[in-house]
Amino acid sequence: MNNRKNKNNETSNQYKYRTISAVLAVLLVVVMAVQCGYWGGLIRPCSRSGADAGSDQSEETVNTASLTRSGYTLDQVVVLSRHNIRSPLSGGGSVLGDITPHEWFPWSSDPSELSIRGGSLETEMGQFFRKWLESEELFEKNEKPGKNEVRFYANSKQRTIATARFFSTGLLPTANQKVEYHAEFDKMDPVFKPQLTFVSDEYNADAEKQVMEMFTEKIKGLSDNYSLLADVIDMKQSAAWKDGTVKEFRTDDTQLNLVLNDEPTLTGSLKTACAVSDALVLQYYEETDSKKAAFGKALTKQQWEDLAEVKDVYQDMLFTAPLIASNVAHPLLQEIQKELNTDGRKFTFLCGHDSNVGSVLSALGAEDYSLLYTIEKKTPIGCKLVFCRWHNKDSKKYCSLNLVYQTVDQLRGLSLLDLANPPAAFPIKLKGLDYTGEGLSNNEGVYDEDAFMAHLQDAIKEYDKITKKYAPAKKKAA
Repeated sequence: MNNRKNKNNETSNQYKYRTISAVLAVLLVVVMAVQCGYWGGLIRPCSRSGADAGSDQSEETVNTASLTRSGYTLDQVVVLSRHNIRSPLSGGGSVLGDITPHEWFPWSSDPSELSIRGGSLETEMGQFFRKWLESEELFEKNEKPGKNEVRFYANSKQRTIATARFFSTGLLPTANQKVEYHAEFDKMDPVFKPQLTFVSDEYNADAEKQVMEMFTEKIKGLSDNYSLLADVIDMKQSAAWKDGTVKEFRTDDTQLNLVLNDEPTLTGSLKTACAVSDALVLQYYEETDSKKAAFGKALTKQQWEDLAEVKDVYQDMLFTAPLIASNVAHPLLQEIQKELNTDGRKFTFLCGHDSNVGSVLSALGAEDYSLLYTIEKKTPIGCKLVFCRWHNKDSKKYCSLNLVYQTVDQLRGLSLLDLANPPAAFPIKLKGLDYTGEGLSNNEGVYDEDAFMAHLQDAIKEYDKITKKYAPAKKKAA
């Protein structure tokens, strides 16, 4: 009798547990559906971690474009990558430590080095490219490339070498791929250093004039961005404000400096504001609580974009004016051309910085663009400029150009990337070069290969035109 009663109790308890489990499962599905936005036909990518992306940070399906060109066969890929998430460039004791009374995020890496999150995200990106290259049949499953079929070449900084290694782990997990770097560790490789290898008085004057014509109004338009930046960090409560080291950000004190064999530099409020903007954006990517990332302020998506715009304008002003871009991007353009022309090469990964991606795009004559689903609108952290070569059924050859990047939600949520949940792929349209090919939309456009390669060669020749035009008078006479 007691055994039967115990069995009945056990059966009753099991029924209760199953009922509770079923209810909890239903509630979990409802919660996930709400978070992922599956109501009312709004399908959005759902973060696979519990990261708080902010109440207004949800993204609609990433439908900017695809790396795939339907009906075309992929022959080769060359990637110019920006490193992934790093700690801020300035460490303790710098202006960042004194310009706010708040404590910055406790980074997992030393100043300027790739963070643990950055490494994880880059591995995810490598895994996506592996799946994509396999789907295009350029790679076999668990590809072990033959000699010279794959090349990884990074700038000699920790964040770029590490980014290349993490990407290679995701792309070729069984191949133990070598990552090249050619300069002394932690020094800038001349191929990746966005330096001016030619200057003259006349060149400097015209370059500075071009930069100011392009960006003076943009700098003036940063007044509200500066106010927001100062409010977020509570700058007026900081030690630097109280001792007079830092004053109000101004829109009329920016000056450009151009020196031979050095990167272009800026002085003035924009430089200081950029350091703060950069640190806040990186903190937003690392800190899963968006309110903590803004030192207790609840910011909208637009406000995060406004903060990031300061950094974007700074980078654009330094590296994207045509006279400067053609100068600083010259070695990388040659490297890209060499890789595209290397017989037997399937895949190339060149890892540098936002200055590299921005200057190469400008030197190639990219039409103006503003990226979707990211607060950095030009060269987001970890972005990749992807050059592809294709052929159609008639063996006619084509090239395509996309900017591939992880969205804000993918960065903050550490989303697992695959063909069903891809990174954003934004098509780059080049001035003076028309899309061709058949059966493709503008978002999937291709260029005739001969026309594209001629366009690339013209961009490389622009450097020689500059040195000839602006050579000092004595050299011109000689």
